[in-house]
Amino acid sequence: MIFNRDGEKLKSFLGSDSELEGELSSTGILRLDGTVRGKVRADQVILTERAVIRGEITARRIIVGGRAEGVLRAEELLEIGPKGRVQGDIVTRRLLMVSGGVFDGRIEMPAAVQEHTPEEAETAGAKAS
Repeated sequence: MIFNRDGEKLKSFLGSDSELEGELSSTGILRLDGTVRGKVRADQVILTERAVIRGEITARRIIVGGRAEGVLRAEELLEIGPKGRVQGDIVTRRLLMVSGGVFDGRIEMPAAVQEHTPEEAETAGAKAS
């Protein structure tokens, strides 16, 4: 999985026979195998092929291997795997959709903060003087 490259470890887990209704907040990586109705917030969220969420996910990075219905907000990256299904709204800077993944909804991709070139910085500095 793409998220293990940065050295973070799995911190929380919701098993395949588990159901949660409400809000779930966690630090680190959160792996969901079960069913969630509500809001999920974590640094990174992994929905396995068995996972189903109806609600909202907010994280730096999200991997969708199962089904997600609602709003997904990924600050850095959202990945839809080969068996991933997303129906709803996505807000992310980067989207990776693997062949076989399905997305039905609306996507908003805000631009990253633009850095000024040295020429623009000099011009801006001269105007401020």
